[in-house]
Amino acid sequence: MHSRNRESEYQFDLSGGVLCLDFANTSSRRRVPERSVDHLGSYDDLVGFAEQSNILSPQQADELRAQVRQHSIKAQDTLRRAISYRENLYRAFSALAEGKPVVSDDLQQINDVAIESLNHRRLARADGHYRWEWQWTSRNILDSILWPIAQSAAELLTSTELATVRMCEAPDCAWLFLDQSRNRSRRWCDMKVCGNREKARRHYQRTHR
Repeated sequence: MHSRNRESEYQFDLSGGVLCLDFANTSSRRRVPERSVDHLGSYDDLVGFAEQSNILSPQQADELRAQVRQHSIKAQDTLRRAISYRENLYRAFSALAEGKPVVSDDLQQINDVAIESLNHRRLARADGHYRWEWQWTSRNILDSILWPIAQSAAELLTSTELATVRMCEAPDCAWLFLDQSRNRSRRWCDMKVCGNREKARRHYQRTHR
């Protein structure tokens, strides 16, 4: 049953180049409010994003789905906080993409979630080496999806890659991505989607004047 559920759930477009931007892009067509779509309509959608982004293994995703059935009110609260945090991320990185400073309230929220996530990291020994691992308990498991996203956001904000954050130029898109092209000339979140659609629109305008 689980495999059929996973096949039928929304397939997130992970074209942002980094986890925190992919998460910021879980709302589509932001520039056209009457056509905008929020792809995080339920906590299960949040789990789907985490599984497709490899934050969770299929087994961990199923464990979370089982927790949701037992703690639906807490899951709804976590979803609300996740969406609020997503909007902090979107406003912050879209401002930076446009050469503007981040609003202090958004930066504070991003900072608070990053600090909270650090409280759940522990050094662990595995295969003769040490590595960071996330520490889950039954109390905080529903919040755990946000921790790697918060780590990703903090790392991007403090890295040289921050200068490569761009916003898709398609009129109805505004998704964010890292421009890792050789000459920093990428204009679309996904050439196969927004790029081709915009090229087709411009071709139509040229040939129907």
